[in-house]
Amino acid sequence: MIKFLPLGGADDIGASCYFLEMDGTGILLDCGIHPRKKGREALPDFSLLDNLNLDFVLISHAHQDHIGSLPFLVQKFPHVIITSTIQTKEIAEITLHNAANILKEQFEGDEVITPYSHEEIDLIVRSIKTSAYNEKNEMKGLRHFTDEPVKISFHDAGHILGSAGILIEYKGERIFYTGDIKFSSQQIMKGAILPGYNIDTLITETTYGATDSEHLSTWDSEAKRFANSANKILNKGGSILIPAFALGKTQEILALLINLQEKRVLTEIDIYTGGVGKEISKLYDKNKYIVNRNFKDMDLNKIPQIDLYDVDDYQVFLKKPGIVLASSGMMIENTASYKLANFWLNQKNFGIFIVGYVDADSPGFQLLNKKQGESVQLTSFSEPTIVHCRIERFYFASHSKREELLYMVDQLKPKRVILLHGDFESKSWLGGNILNKYGNIKMHSSEVGKWILF
Repeated sequence: MIKFLPLGGADDIGASCYFLEMDGTGILLDCGIHPRKKGREALPDFSLLDNLNLDFVLISHAHQDHIGSLPFLVQKFPHVIITSTIQTKEIAEITLHNAANILKEQFEGDEVITPYSHEEIDLIVRSIKTSAYNEKNEMKGLRHFTDEPVKISFHDAGHILGSAGILIEYKGERIFYTGDIKFSSQQIMKGAILPGYNIDTLITETTYGATDSEHLSTWDSEAKRFANSANKILNKGGSILIPAFALGKTQEILALLINLQEKRVLTEIDIYTGGVGKEISKLYDKNKYIVNRNFKDMDLNKIPQIDLYDVDDYQVFLKKPGIVLASSGMMIENTASYKLANFWLNQKNFGIFIVGYVDADSPGFQLLNKKQGESVQLTSFSEPTIVHCRIERFYFASHSKREELLYMVDQLKPKRVILLHGDFESKSWLGGNILNKYGNIKMHSSEVGKWILF
């Protein structure tokens, strides 16, 4: 019997973590942290693993909501074997160290959970086993009850550098976990590549299940709209703030900016970046001939950029227009993009461009659809402020449209589908449309702490 148990990330986006048990072998799919929660509330419910056997952790990609709680898990299960793609391992070494100091403050004084150290991260990263895309690996846990091993392989998910959907094969059963998956090309990353045969169980994200796909147009069409709006602001002497995740979105938008400038459809202007985004860009450059991507000759770190963290006075953006890429993408409180936004909101000729996913509870979401002259309250603890700058949203999506997820079902022809990594509306739309089109598929909406048996 195969059993599936979500520890987090079942009905929202954050703390993705899912347990699979196959005849005694325990496998964890991802081990993330919730970006908007703090302390123990940000972690998956590891207590659900009490009295269960855990042998392996398979990491789909290195975003914090999929890998950020890994050091806490290893404290509880020090002998667990971790596997990812080589690029995910390389990125994890940067992002886990970057998160360590922030998480240390959150867990300081916690009597149950001990903050992890940089030394622990070094040991974890060194222990991560790697797999190339499409390479078959055999695994057998300490309590495995049959001679037949579990086979796993990673398949390019097109989401960010190193991202993978994970195929698990055991006793004729094929299970495919999408992680975060993107089927159409972005500026750099090309679309996902599915396994070349039918599967039995599909475990899929539903991020954009509730989003009308008319909004999720192609990168090319959005790029034209972006350049037109940006030029109007820049030509009036204004600056543009783009909240962007340091991993993935920063590299994609940076490549977009230089591409538009080289085509002479975007005003040439100073570009500001900084922090770990620049370190991650080096890995994008390092792997440019290895992974399936566009613009293989483009070196992101050779693009002229000013270090944002060398800017002492935001008045510089009034004196000389620029485009600023700053994390976090959802403008979480106290991040660079959040601090800059508070300055930007008071500048009449400036603009804030939202370019990726923003959670409904995030400060970035509070800005969506706000017009100049309206009031906005970024957090429940902040003072309301009048919006003086322009707020615009662009859909440079790194997750698949809901029609693309339906296409995936059509290609893989699963017998059952487990929905996760999305809110109620997202899972309802996708689940309902799958049932309408394929009435013979068994449908599950995952819930934290609720077993699914098959």
